[in-house]
Amino acid sequence: MENAGETIVGECLRWVNGCNFVDYNIKTGKKQGEIDVIGLNFSQKRAYVCEVATHMQTGLNYVDPKTGESDNVNRFLKKFSKDIEYARGAFPGYGLTFMLWVPLVKINQTGMVNQQRDIESIVSSVKSSHAADIKVVSNLEYYSYLEKLVAVARKEKKEMMSPIMRFLQVHQKLKKYLTYHKKL
Repeated sequence: MENAGETIVGECLRWVNGCNFVDYNIKTGKKQGEIDVIGLNFSQKRAYVCEVATHMQTGLNYVDPKTGESDNVNRFLKKFSKDIEYARGAFPGYGLTFMLWVPLVKINQTGMVNQQRDIESIVSSVKSSHAADIKVVSNLEYYSYLEKLVAVARKEKKEMMSPIMRFLQVHQKLKKYLTYHKKL
């Protein structure tokens, strides 16, 4: 079952990127592991293959349990290597967009891993080893996607089945109602 961060990404793919089909935690079969979110836009013949890291306190901060050292780069190089191999075989004729969704990337905080440098290393390593681009959605761009989901929820009249989108509908409707009645 997907977590809230993965659901947000899936809803962004559906409502912002126009995906007709979204699935979560896809087993790749050939190698151990899974892809967090895949979205397919049939009319554009585009597949979005996404890894998601939703760590609100620490930002992007995976640690190797054996060494206690940062494992951001190594972890995502392995993940994207597997993702790219899977997607190239599973979606022939589709344009492939590989994405890393991280709502919070901390920039050069004292005593912390340089998360921005780690992301730059992941992106450049994947490009050189697999001839693939990674689109990173973090910080302000992530927030912008959230704002687009809020706008969708505000406009949509029928009940949205996604718990995240239904929450946004309730929030927006209540905000409008309370503002109108001057109780907010």
